[in-house]
Amino acid sequence: MRVKCLIIGSGPAGYTAAIYASRANLAPVLIEGPQLGGQLTTTTEVENFPGYPDGVEPFTMMDDMRRQAERFGTQFVSGIVTKVEFAPNPSPLTPHRVWVEDTDLYEADAVIIATGASAKYLGLESERTYRGRGVSACATCDGFFYRKKTVAVVGGGDTACEEANYLAGLCEKVYMIVRKPYLRASAVMQERVLNNPKIEVLFEHNTLQLTGEGKVQGADLIYRKGEPDEEQRHIAIDGFFLAIGHHPNTELFKDYIARDAEGYIITHDNSTQCYQPVTGNLSPVTPLPGIFAAGDCADPHYRQAVVAAGSGAKAAIEADKYIKSL
Repeated sequence: MRVKCLIIGSGPAGYTAAIYASRANLAPVLIEGPQLGGQLTTTTEVENFPGYPDGVEPFTMMDDMRRQAERFGTQFVSGIVTKVEFAPNPSPLTPHRVWVEDTDLYEADAVIIATGASAKYLGLESERTYRGRGVSACATCDGFFYRKKTVAVVGGGDTACEEANYLAGLCEKVYMIVRKPYLRASAVMQERVLNNPKIEVLFEHNTLQLTGEGKVQGADLIYRKGEPDEEQRHIAIDGFFLAIGHHPNTELFKDYIARDAEGYIITHDNSTQCYQPVTGNLSPVTPLPGIFAAGDCADPHYRQAVVAAGSGAKAAIEADKYIKSL
C-alpha cells in the first residue's frame, strides 16, 4: 500500500499524530504495534492529563484518542513492524518502506516513529502479577495514589533518588532497595536521599518476590545474597516502584536514524526531524527527510503522556509541511 503518512505506534504520541495528520487530509495509516495504547496502559488511573478533571482509566483515555483519530479518517492496522528501509534521499519513486509482520509492505512519503519506551523490570513473576495493582514504573504518574502510605523504590541511580524524594513528599515512608553497598547517583541526589527522614535506604538488598492479596502488601528481600551473613527479611509496603531505567523501542531503526548511547532517537532542537546515523562522511546533523520521531522513543527526560501527545502533534504538523513541499 502506498500512503502519504505512516505512523508507527499507538500511544499518546502516535494517536495524537494521527489526529493531526488525518485533519490535514494526509489519510494516515497507523500501525498499532504489540501494546495497544502504549506504556500508559500499564498504570491504573490517569489524573494528570488535561481534560479529565475526575481522572480516567488509561484504556478509556487511549480509546478516546483512537476513536477521535478514526473519526477523521485514520486507518488502523493491527500488527508489528518487523523491517524498515528508510531512503536517505526519498522521492516519489523511492519512498520510505515499512513491512508489517514481514509480509505487508507499506510505502510512505513520511513516517512518524512513535514506538515509545519500555520500563526495565526485575523479571519477577510477581511483578507481572501485581502490575497495575501496586507495581509501577512512574512515580510522577502513580505516586498520588499512595499518599500517606509506605512504598519501595528499586534502584540506586539519579532516577531512583529523584523518584524516592518525590514519593517522600507524598508518602508516610519510602524504602530504597539498592543491590550495591552504595548509591550510583550524583552527590547532590545522594545527599537529598540520605538526609530525608522519610527515606530508608536498604543497601545490598535484592527483591525475591512481592506478596499480597489482590494487590501489593509486602516484599520479600534478601540481604547480601551469597555471602556468609546472607539474610532474608520482609517489609510491609503498599506500592513498589521500579527506577532502574527504560529501553527506548528503537532497535529496528538503528541502521537508518541517529540514536544516543541509550538508544533514544536524536531529533533536531524544537523539532521532531530525525537525523541519519553518523557513518563515513555524514555529519551528525544530516537530516533524514520525511522521518519524524515523537514520544518516549525520543524523550529520555519527561516520559509523560501529555508531553508525548504534544510531540505527536508537532510530528504531524512537520510531516504535513514536508509532504506539501514534495
